[in-house]
Amino acid sequence: MKYKYILFDLDGTVTQSAQGIRASLEHAISQLGIQPPNLDDYTLYIGPPLIDTFLNLCGLGEEEAERGAELYREFYNAHGKYMNKIYDGIPEVLARLRSEGAKLAVCTSKYERFAEEILEILGIQDSFDAVCGSNLDGSRKDKKDLIPYAVEKLGGSFEADRNAAVMLGDTWFDAQGARLCGVDFIGVEYGYGAIEAMREQGAKSFAKTPPELLSLLK
Repeated sequence: MKYKYILFDLDGTVTQSAQGIRASLEHAISQLGIQPPNLDDYTLYIGPPLIDTFLNLCGLGEEEAERGAELYREFYNAHGKYMNKIYDGIPEVLARLRSEGAKLAVCTSKYERFAEEILEILGIQDSFDAVCGSNLDGSRKDKKDLIPYAVEKLGGSFEADRNAAVMLGDTWFDAQGARLCGVDFIGVEYGYGAIEAMREQGAKSFAKTPPELLSLLK
């Protein structure tokens, strides 16, 4: 393998999650009693940190945005997380990478416990060596903070092992985080993000399907 530490974004890279995310967002917006934005464009709210969605997409102030995030998490915990599905080919990719000695982590801006629970629901929690996400207070929500955290949690030293790590993701936020951290990035075309947006952040390699990731990681 070209890389020792392989970091997977969750939504749009490992799992098809749009249904649960949208339903949770619609519920929170309804409870807040605000005018709902157009949610047809998944790139506007799948990928960004949750609090940023309420601040920017919904145009809320800090306090109201935090309330929106709380309402979202309540609904997502009860309903949304069960709407996830694994992309075809992902379990086989994970098994192959681990068989060749790579260390794998989920690296997501989603609340870390939710990410752990989703993997458990889908039965693939044992396919990853670490699950790395944001804290409940919203800290560690950006990929530039999550990537070093993930490498360290996999047992590496980020400063020493930067060249041995790669971020896999489907959005501008994933590509930007990799660029800011100085690690390689591989984009996936089957997710929710825009390819050109990832290219703007320096992305050059893309996989059309999960199995194509294997050849790009060698």
